[in-house]
Amino acid sequence: MKRVRFRDTGGNVRGGRWTVEDGEPVVTAAAGPYGRIAFGDESYDPDEVDILPPCEPTKVVCIGRNYADHAEEMDSELPDRPMLFLKAPNAVASHGKHLTMPSGKERIDYEAELGVVIGEQCRNVSESGAMDVVAGYTCVNDISNRDDQRREQNWVRGKAFDNACPIGPLVATPEHVPADASIELRLNGETKQSSSREHLIFSVPELIAEITSYMTLEPGDVIATGTPEGVGPMADGDEVEVEIEGIGTLKHSVKIP
Repeated sequence: MKRVRFRDTGGNVRGGRWTVEDGEPVVTAAAGPYGRIAFGDESYDPDEVDILPPCEPTKVVCIGRNYADHAEEMDSELPDRPMLFLKAPNAVASHGKHLTMPSGKERIDYEAELGVVIGEQCRNVSESGAMDVVAGYTCVNDISNRDDQRREQNWVRGKAFDNACPIGPLVATPEHVPADASIELRLNGETKQSSSREHLIFSVPELIAEITSYMTLEPGDVIATGTPEGVGPMADGDEVEVEIEGIGTLKHSVKIP
């Protein structure tokens, strides 16, 4: 199943299924998501409703350097355990929006990532039981303000500013997303990142076990699993697409004052 949150034409927030005739959502780079959104006995054209973040996380737990090629391009050592940092709910933004970035910065980067959406409150989860607490997967852009990230240790200014975490457009249950699902980011139509989740250093079960040994995860919380090589800067007016096999394409543009 593939679930979407949206605001209908009457202003009501709904949760529905994104489907086409064969029961699967269709997402293309050219057209973005299309098909129909089903809610009860009603059906909506995605272009006629306001697509919202597909979940409402109390926190986004992000993983640093979880692809060897990205660690190399950043001239960083590979971690011996998952590197964790947080983004608060203020950072969450949705599909299809024009997102305002911090002003006066020299470099604000895109980072395509697979997002893991947690389905139930959980603590001290074992690797073997980790997938039992996963509601599904989504697309994430871990937007990074490099100016401030390089000056601080906790990365609040660098990673947790408003609109720093667009996610969506939907949550796909795990059976839709292959173990080697492709992850791609396009900037103004040009491919900048292209990899696969099979290249993660720490797997999804390993990440869940490590994170929940320190903190409780709540329903709707998101784990951003790390980005592959190819990160780079965005400019004012750029169009960004994060496409993950089995999920779809998260699209947004940026305004950089």
